Amino acid sequence: MELGLDGRRAAVAAASSGLGFEAARALIAEGAAVAICGRDRDRLTVAAKRLGERAHPVLADVATPEGATAFVREAQDALGAVDILVTNAGGPPPGGFASTPLDAYAPALDLNLMSVVAMCKAAVPAMQQRGWGRVVAITSISVRQPIPTLILSNTARAGATGFLKTLALEVAKDGVTVNSLQPGYHATERLRTLRGGDWDAVANEIPTGTVGDPADFGAFVAFLCSQQARFLTGSAITVDGGEYAGLM
Repeated sequence: MELGLDGRRAAVAAASSGLGFEAARALIAEGAAVAICGRDRDRLTVAAKRLGERAHPVLADVATPEGATAFVREAQDALGAVDILVTNAGGPPPGGFASTPLDAYAPALDLNLMSVVAMCKAAVPAMQQRGWGRVVAITSISVRQPIPTLILSNTARAGATGFLKTLALEVAKDGVTVNSLQPGYHATERLRTLRGGDWDAVANEIPTGTVGDPADFGAFVAFLCSQQARFLTGSAITVDGGEYAGLM
């Protein structure tokens, strides 16, 4: 399927590995030029080399609104404009209500909520002016089905989902779509940190019997950015192998 992304310009946050990297790779495969960011210069350089000449590395930390804004601004400078924004960031430390101190919430909100707001603030107005744009936010299945040991992530990403839905309604008339993807268990470093390296044990919890392939997730991101997805906006979509058991 031709997705109509040839010549488009994308900014993909936290893309030196994992789901962000695969989202960038899928967009590049469809002809887009992509600015990627990461905190580690060496890893970022390696990732850009793997992605090829249409990848533009930007050393940036989106854990703060200031860093998130700086990434988008540098991406705009490098590419000339940003037509597609993929927001993404690592998760805050695990913990429950009793074990999580009050002062841990502000950094978590910066990481998984305010960074999303800041990136959208920096990128979306220009999309509106041009009459075309795509925002895809990578969040978590925990928005729909909270994970008991991840109270910080559950809290911050739920707030981001509310923000994204509100934004989608406001900018739909300008040709800008805003959607979020809620990944379940995928074979990433984050999952390894949380669950260890026993993928078979994790796979047993998933109806498909497999852990998600980040490359498949990246292809889903690319589709949401496509011309064919122009009527899809304001959606929060689980990509979890059927793990979520609810009806909505």
